[in-house]
Amino acid sequence: MTRTPPIQPILEEGIDRKVLATLRARFLTLSAARLERAMQGMSTRQQQALKLLPLLFHVNHPLLPGYVAASTPAGLSSFEPDAELLAEAQRLTRSFTYKPLRGRPDQPIWGLYLMGSLGTVAQEEHSDLDVWVCHDPALDARQLDELRRKCDLLTAWAASLGSEAHFFLVDPQRFVQGQRETQLTSDDCGTTQHYLLLDEFYRTAIWLGGRTPVWWLVPAYEEHRYHSYVETLLERRFVRAEDVLDLGHLQQIPPGEFVGAGLWQLYKAIEAPYKSLFKLLLVEVYASQHPQVHCLALAFKQAVYAGQLKIEELDPYICAYRAIEQYLRDRDAPERLELARRCLYLKVNRPLSRPPRNRNKSWQRVLLEQLVRDWQWDERLLARLDDRSRWKVRQVMQERQALANELALGYRFLSDFTRLQQVASSVSRRDLSVLGRRLFATIERKVGKVEVLNIGISPNMAEDSLTLVHGEDAAGDLCWSLFTGSLNAQEWANFAPLKRTRELIPLLAWCHRNGVIDAGTRVSLFAGDSGLSEPELFNLLSELRQTLPLPLPPVDAQTLLATAQPRTVLLLVNVGLDPLDQRSLLQMPEDGAHSDPLGYAAARENLVLSIDQVQLSSWNELIVSRYEGPHALPDCLRDHLQNLPADAVDGLPQLQVRCFSRNRGQAIARRVEELLLEARLQLASVHSRYLLQVRQQFHLLERRPDSVRATSLNDRTALLAHLGEAHHVYRPLRLDRHALKGDDLRLILPLARPDCLQLFYRVRGETAELSILDECNALWCQRLPCRDEQQLLMPLLRFLRSVEYRRNARVSLHGDDGEAAFDIQLYRLHGDPGEPSASVERRPLPQGGTSDACYEVQAIVEPGETRSQVTLYCNHREFSELEYGARLCIAVAEHILSQRRDGERYPCYITDLDLSGMHGSGRSQTVQLLRYKARLEAALNAALAQL
Repeated sequence: MTRTPPIQPILEEGIDRKVLATLRARFLTLSAARLERAMQGMSTRQQQALKLLPLLFHVNHPLLPGYVAASTPAGLSSFEPDAELLAEAQRLTRSFTYKPLRGRPDQPIWGLYLMGSLGTVAQEEHSDLDVWVCHDPALDARQLDELRRKCDLLTAWAASLGSEAHFFLVDPQRFVQGQRETQLTSDDCGTTQHYLLLDEFYRTAIWLGGRTPVWWLVPAYEEHRYHSYVETLLERRFVRAEDVLDLGHLQQIPPGEFVGAGLWQLYKAIEAPYKSLFKLLLVEVYASQHPQVHCLALAFKQAVYAGQLKIEELDPYICAYRAIEQYLRDRDAPERLELARRCLYLKVNRPLSRPPRNRNKSWQRVLLEQLVRDWQWDERLLARLDDRSRWKVRQVMQERQALANELALGYRFLSDFTRLQQVASSVSRRDLSVLGRRLFATIERKVGKVEVLNIGISPNMAEDSLTLVHGEDAAGDLCWSLFTGSLNAQEWANFAPLKRTRELIPLLAWCHRNGVIDAGTRVSLFAGDSGLSEPELFNLLSELRQTLPLPLPPVDAQTLLATAQPRTVLLLVNVGLDPLDQRSLLQMPEDGAHSDPLGYAAARENLVLSIDQVQLSSWNELIVSRYEGPHALPDCLRDHLQNLPADAVDGLPQLQVRCFSRNRGQAIARRVEELLLEARLQLASVHSRYLLQVRQQFHLLERRPDSVRATSLNDRTALLAHLGEAHHVYRPLRLDRHALKGDDLRLILPLARPDCLQLFYRVRGETAELSILDECNALWCQRLPCRDEQQLLMPLLRFLRSVEYRRNARVSLHGDDGEAAFDIQLYRLHGDPGEPSASVERRPLPQGGTSDACYEVQAIVEPGETRSQVTLYCNHREFSELEYGARLCIAVAEHILSQRRDGERYPCYITDLDLSGMHGSGRSQTVQLLRYKARLEAALNAALAQL
C-alpha cells in the first residue's frame, strides 16, 4: 500500500461526505488486507468456514450449518453475497438456493467482526476464531436463545473443519454502558476490562460484514467529545444510522482496568509466561501514562487518518512492541527489553534458524527477519530460542530467572499503582492478595522448598540419562551431586553438576517436581559410603511418582485465600541406612515382646534413625524436611501435628510412610504410620496430650491453642516430675500402645477423669505406692510404710476431704466464680504390672475412717517479703514462724510427742492446708496442695526423728 494524503476533518468547518467515505474505505481496505493474510495462514477447510460465516448469519436454511429454526434471527445489515460465496455454499449443499433479502427492514444481525491474532504477525496454525456477533438490542429472550443455539451449532461445525471458533453475542447499547453477560473473547478476564477490551477490538477487528464502527469516523483529536461528534454526524445525515455501529469511545480508561488486566495477565503468565508477559508490559505502558492514556487503538486511527497505511507497521503486535520498546528504552531497562523481544519472537513462532517449510517465505517470517536484524541477534541465539521445545535443565534455569524477575516486577508495579491511584476496589485488593500468594507459591524461595523451574518454559525437561554421585564438595563437606549423561568416576570431576544438595531427598524431590527424572530416565549411581543402593534409589523415585503424580492439580483462588495447609505427606524412613547390623540380627526377639521398632530387642534399640518428610501443600508448594538422631521421630511428629489445621476444610492430609531398609523396613514404616495416625486422632482437641516412649526416653506432645509443644524426658523420674506439674485446666493424656509397658502408670493414666480425685495404691510388703490423679489430670506419687490399708489411706483421705470441704465452701460463697466440686474415687492395683494379669480394682472409700476422731494438724501458708510464712495449728493450738522462727517444726514435733501416749514415734500427717494466700482467690490445684503437704510432713517427721 502506498502513502495517501492525510485527512483532518474539522466539524465546525463542515465535513464532506466524500471525506467520510474515503476514511471508511481506508479502514475497510486494511480490514480486507488482514482478512486476506488470515486466510493465507489457514487450511482450505478452515478458509471455507471463515468465508461462509457472513452468509450463515444472513440466511436461515435447513441444509446449511447452524440452522435452528425458521424464526431464528437472521439477516446481516447491508449484506449481499457475491457469486463466489454462493458457489461456495452450493458446494457445501447443492440444493441450496439463495433468495435475496432486499427490502426487508428487519436485519437483526448488525455486524460480524473477527478479532484477536488472526491476520497479524502472531497468527498461528491453530489460532482461535473469536467472532463478535453484534445484534439488534430489540431481540427478545427467545430470539437471543435461538441465536445462541445457532452459534453453538456453528462452533461444532467449525471444529469439524479444523477451526476452533468462539461466537460472542454483543448488544451494542448494553456494551456502551459497560454491561455484558459473557466474556467477549476466549482470552477475556471478565467485565472489569471494558475499555481495554474495546481498545483491542478497534485495533485488531476484521470486518466480515454488516455495519461499520462509527468510531472510525471520529478523529482521535475529537475523542474527548465523541458523543456530541457522533450526534452531529447522525443529525446532519453525514452518515446514516443504519450504516454504522456505536460501541463507544476511548477517551479515558479507569485505573481499575489496568489493575484488572495486569492481574489477569500475571495469573496466566505463571503457566504461559511469554504471551502473557508481553501483554502485561503493554498494560504497564498504558498505566504509566494514566490519566492521559494514548492507547494503541487511537494511534492506529491516527495513522489511518494520516494516510500511513503500510499494513506491516499497523500490525497490532508490531505496534504493541514499538510502544513497549520505547517505554523500556526511556527507563534504561535493556534486560526487560530483551525479554520482551523473546516474548514476541516466541509468540510469532517462526523459527528463523531453520529453512521455511515452503520455498516462498511467509510475510510473517519476512517481517520477523527484519525485526531480528534490528535487534542484532546472532544465529546462536536464534538456534537456542527455536530449540525451546527441547530445552532441559540448564536452559530452563537460565530463562526462569528472567521470567521470575519480570513476574515480581509486574506484581510490584500493580501493587504500587493500586496504592498511588487509590483504586478503591475490594475485588482488586482480594485479587492482588490471591495473586501475591500464587506468585509466592510459584517463584519465591524459602527453607526446604523445592524450587519450581519450569514455569511454562519447556514442554519436557526429562533427561535421558543422569549420574548421581555422593562425595565431597569444594569445601570438603559431603553432598549429593547430579550430572547430565552417564559418567564414570574419572569423568564427573570435569563437569559442572546440574544441582548439589546436602541430603539426597531434596535432590530427588527437585528432580521429580521439575520433571528432570521420569520413568524413562537412566540413573547411574555412585553412592560412596552413603549406604544407598540402586534398588532403594529406584524405590524412592517410584514412590515420589506414585505419591505426587504430575502434573499437579491447579490451585483455585478460594484455596489461596486460606493459609497453606498440608495436602499430601510422604515420610521416608532410614534413607540409605540399615539400623540392624549383623550383631543386632543375632539378638532379634523370638516373640513379639520386644519387636517394637522404637524399643527393639533386649537392648530396646530405636530403629528409626532418620526421617525425610516430603510435604505437598494446598498451594502446590513442595517442602522437604529432614530429621535425624535419637529425637528424629518425636521432632517429626511434633512438626507434622503443628502443621495440621485445627479446622481443615478438606480433611486431614493424605499420609504415606515408606522404609526401604533391608531388615524390618515394612515393620518400621507400619509402626511410624500407625503412630502418626493415632497421634493425629488423640491430639485433635486443645490441651490434649500424647505420650510416646522411644527406648528409655519419653516424649510428651501437647496440643496448645496455637501450637503443638513437645517435651523430651530422659527417664521415668523426669516423666513423673513433669506429669506432676500444675496446669489448672484438665489435660487428657493418651498413651502410645508401647509406652510404659510393665509400669503401673500404664494402668493408672488411661483412667483419668475431669473434676475427680482418683487415688490409686499398690501394697508391696510393708510399703505402699500411692498415686493421685487430680481434677486437672496432674499426677502425684508417694511411697509410704504400710501396716494396714486403713492406716495407709485414712490420713490421705482425711486431707482430701478437707480440700473438698474448702472447695465446696468456695462454690457456695462465690457461685459460678468458684471452682467445681469433685468426687474422690479409690482404686487398688493387683498383679505384676508387666504381666497380662495386672488389673485395677475400684474400691469403696473406707467406712467411717475419714470422720474418726484424730489429731488435727492444719497448715496455713501466706506470702512474705522474702519467702512464704507458715503457721501450724495442732488441735487448734497455734505455732507461728513469727514466734518460733527456724525452730517451728521442732516446737510442733515436741508438742505432738507430748500429746501421744508413751511417746510413740509413728509418722505425723497434715490434715488440712490452706494455700489461698499464695495462689490468689483460693484457686489451688490439688497437686500443689499435695506437694506442699508432702514437704511439710517431711520436715515435721524429720524433727520427730531428731527428738
